[in-house]
Amino acid sequence: MTLIEVKNLKKSYGSIHAVRGISFSVERGEVVGFLGPNGAGKSTTMKLIAGHLRADHGAAIVAGFDVSAHPIEAKTHLGYSPEGAPAYSEMTVREFLRFAADLRNLPNPSERVKKTLELCRLNEVAHQTVDTLSKGYRMRLGFAQAVIHDPEVLILDEPTDGLDPNQKFEVRRILKEMASRKAVIVSTHILEEIDELCTRVIVIAHGEVRCDESKEKFLQRGADLNEVFRKLTA
Repeated sequence: MTLIEVKNLKKSYGSIHAVRGISFSVERGEVVGFLGPNGAGKSTTMKLIAGHLRADHGAAIVAGFDVSAHPIEAKTHLGYSPEGAPAYSEMTVREFLRFAADLRNLPNPSERVKKTLELCRLNEVAHQTVDTLSKGYRMRLGFAQAVIHDPEVLILDEPTDGLDPNQKFEVRRILKEMASRKAVIVSTHILEEIDELCTRVIVIAHGEVRCDESKEKFLQRGADLNEVFRKLTA
């Protein structure tokens, strides 16, 4: 089942063409590694899919709903964790997740918060305020708010950036547990995550798709993935 459809998306900021006609689709059960150098258009594309930006042209469809025409319906099926996801610093972790559950009008919000704290291994910091959390726990909290409603689609922008090896393992573990039931796009510049986590790879540069293929085919391009990446994005 196709849960994400991106059709000829374009987005410009004045004279800067950030996204130049990107198209792809993602099926349930796929974890797509979204790769590209800084300024390639990764975050802009993810914001367009998540409905945080409006496209100049084209469409993003989530679980059958056009994000521009039916934003509430689309976002019901979507979990989005932007890079450096903001949170209210004076709230505790538990309060912030309850706030996220209430915003989404979830039934049994206390139970959803409890399950999400357990899923994301946040129980030990549940009573800490956000401003006292380490970077790793803040990143995990951003991920937690994205999955609290158990969405069919996950859009994750650099979810393991800056995490130590144990924290990266935890985030990957959670995603692997969920992957068969969801369509996931993970933006990353950590090439090892392709083999660890992804089923498919999309590489973009200068706002255009340079590569869209299975993980296995991508890994066959060469033993030195950094060199493969440089050639694709040059």
